[in-house]
Amino acid sequence: MSDRHFHLKLEASYQGDKNEIDGLRVEVLNKDVWETLDLSIRSPGFLLFINGLFSCQHLYMRTNSAERGLLLDSSAGEMKVVAGEFWRIKEAYISFNVKLRSGIPKEDDLAYIRDRMTHCPVSTNLPDDIQINNAVNFDS
Repeated sequence: MSDRHFHLKLEASYQGDKNEIDGLRVEVLNKDVWETLDLSIRSPGFLLFINGLFSCQHLYMRTNSAERGLLLDSSAGEMKVVAGEFWRIKEAYISFNVKLRSGIPKEDDLAYIRDRMTHCPVSTNLPDDIQINNAVNFDS
């Protein structure tokens, strides 16, 4: 059997000096059609799991941005996950394109935020051999 591919995206808006979420929409690509991710007790467990990874990365991106004095207006996030035949994650690609409300990011801010994202509780509970790539891009 071939690899399993998952693609999620989110759009968020923020408020306050801690980048609290003001609005959030998450979608999943299902047979070439974007659908709203409506999680419930009937949701497939693996989809819940990878959404947990996406949510955790998003939390660490926005909170660590606030720690660095970068206040967010909005963001567009994307996550692509490749899992093997037996649902074991092989790779995860997570990126956020962020529009700033205030602040000017420096290279060390970007490095710090990306590093902190790798320490979110979901990421740290994944096996070490899973490749997680993350990116954060700021636009004033």
